Amino acid sequence: MTHRESLSSIPGRFGEFGGMYIPELLIEPVNELITAWNSAKSDRAFRETLTTILKNYAGRPTALTEVPTFAAKMNGPRIFLKREDLLHTGAHKLNNALGQCLLAKRMGKTRIIAETGAGQHGVATAAASAHLGLTCVIYMGSTDMKRQAPNVSRMQLMGATVIPVEQGSATLKDAVNEALRDWSESFNDTHYCLGSALGPHPYPEIVAEFQSVIGRECLEQCQQQIHADPDLVIACVGGGSNAIGIFSGFLQNDQVRMIGVEAGGHGTEVGEHAARFYTATCGVLHGCYTYVLQDQHGQIAPTASISAGLDYPAVGPQHAQLFKNQRVKYVSATDDEALYALKLLASSEGIICALESAHALAHLIKIAPTLKKDDCVVVNLSGRGDKDLPQLMERGLI
Repeated sequence: MTHRESLSSIPGRFGEFGGMYIPELLIEPVNELITAWNSAKSDRAFRETLTTILKNYAGRPTALTEVPTFAAKMNGPRIFLKREDLLHTGAHKLNNALGQCLLAKRMGKTRIIAETGAGQHGVATAAASAHLGLTCVIYMGSTDMKRQAPNVSRMQLMGATVIPVEQGSATLKDAVNEALRDWSESFNDTHYCLGSALGPHPYPEIVAEFQSVIGRECLEQCQQQIHADPDLVIACVGGGSNAIGIFSGFLQNDQVRMIGVEAGGHGTEVGEHAARFYTATCGVLHGCYTYVLQDQHGQIAPTASISAGLDYPAVGPQHAQLFKNQRVKYVSATDDEALYALKLLASSEGIICALESAHALAHLIKIAPTLKKDDCVVVNLSGRGDKDLPQLMERGLI
């Protein structure tokens, strides 16, 4: 057995990536979570309860919408949007938040903590906590609180306490740090609802499983609407939960190409973007081994993106594996390209998407001339753009 094969056989590993790199203080809560998750994921009653909540509270299934006017603007192929923007609270994040909060209640936890960047995971966790009768505390970088102010108000209105994080760059990475510190001191009654498919085992598996509903629905909807699988699936990639959610429906079909789009920011130098695959250097951040942005001394590098949800220096370990084995192609789109794509979709189809999702659309605009006119492309529209209106106004787009 090779070293790589032995790593792949370890729970929580995706090839050589993933794992559980945590301080001693977190060993007990993480092991408790592993035990609870292994029990819940095979419990039919737990799954049926979650499915019912997703249908009757969250609004699943979300639509698969063809956008012919948008496609015509770029002289492109047939384009379909998987409409996670239509989910209650406005993004895919609610799939995971409801799942984890339901798991927390099963574990006897009464308090939920979470980190958030763009605010959508924070809003989703606040909503799930309110719906399920749990206390909620959200850690959010002060920089993100300013640029995503509407979501801060939404969280507070739903009863969550939002704690600003001033350390470091005061963005998503720093919010994760603070949430982990809280959890290490409060795990007797507290569950940490991590928002993306990263972190120590079992979080990447938990989040991917709760988000896989996107891929299952999309696969079925494609069969119903185009009577075939799509030729190409595109999604934006920050930590990677929306992307792994939709990719999961098609990973076993080698005929379906997949592209993940990172934040290209405003330049290619360190600190000007959040594209982890530019340099593809490996390291450990927030409990898992994956590709990270780091400087020449191995220190975590600063990041930059107009989209708070993509502004993170590491990527989920399953994406790292999919990049290394070349099953998914990973590219980037710049701030300006994303802004253009957002405005084009809004003006041509009346759909205002999140800046995160606009990165996926931006790459599609770039490659549209190379695609066949009868190709069918699905873009995961991970969220709606209400939260980004202040930034769009600052940029003079509205």
